[in-house]
Amino acid sequence: MAGGSTKVVIAALIGNGLIAVTKFGAAGYTGSSAMLSEAIHSVVDTGNQALILFGIRQSKKPADETHPFGYGMELYFWTFVVAIVIFAVGAGVALYEGIEKIRHPHPVGNAFINYIVLGAAMIFESVAWWLAFKEFKSRKGHRSYFTAVRDSKDPALFTVLFEDTAAMLGLIIAFVGIALGQYLDMPIFDGIASVMIGVILAIVAALLAYECKGLLVGEAAGKPVVRGIRAIAESRDGVKAVNELLTMHLGPEDILVNISLDFADGITSQVVEAAISSMESEIKQSYPEVKRLFIEVQSLQGHRAAQEGVQGLADTHKSESPRRGD
Repeated sequence: MAGGSTKVVIAALIGNGLIAVTKFGAAGYTGSSAMLSEAIHSVVDTGNQALILFGIRQSKKPADETHPFGYGMELYFWTFVVAIVIFAVGAGVALYEGIEKIRHPHPVGNAFINYIVLGAAMIFESVAWWLAFKEFKSRKGHRSYFTAVRDSKDPALFTVLFEDTAAMLGLIIAFVGIALGQYLDMPIFDGIASVMIGVILAIVAALLAYECKGLLVGEAAGKPVVRGIRAIAESRDGVKAVNELLTMHLGPEDILVNISLDFADGITSQVVEAAISSMESEIKQSYPEVKRLFIEVQSLQGHRAAQEGVQGLADTHKSESPRRGD
């Protein structure tokens, strides 16, 4: 899966880099604000894909003393940075250029050049978009696209898909804006198109930031994975109950699992050890993305008492905290 995401990002980076050069040439030659916004959009996308590739590389670093759980969440951080860049640079510049063109409209010269460049860019972007969409579709299964995005733990893939979708919409808007401005002899449409491109980029940035925030804070594994791990734990001889099952994604293919188990009274420590060993082996075989698994043995009553004790301690600290004005 990670390999598929990397290929999608590399394809998008190459395509956007080539497109950016041609767009800047066309924008400088024709003076179109919409084309300039699209050129900046492509540069931002190219830089973003470079950041995502850097994040993928960093996330693969092995665990060490300072990061005992590895560096998997580096990818989540750099994808969040991408969302900020899209908003601050891509959307900001496009909105500024569009507003300036609306305030001081001027005709677009040699609009035919823009049409050629935009048409070529649509071809390049459609290829990159199709690769990202094909990879995403292969992973979503029977889920809806919205649910698949919400459940996805691989921001590299849906970030490229979002960016390429925004790029295609931006190209269409730029094409229509320039054409309307030329046909109606109203260059203000070129500025309006630039503003619309900026709004699209701002929306994409907000969606990416929202999705990445959840991953950075710490999201649980998918429900099928959690149910499967629970079933494996409950199937072991001697296990009375699963007191608690906690999971968290440390990366797209890196899940941390913590299980508290209540074993039957009177069984020997050898039986408990054998049950835990076989349980760990089956869980990691069934779910290779589970890289770290911690299992604690505790009675259900003891577990509940510990939980109530922690909650009670928290409530005590809250009640003892000084109020304003004390």
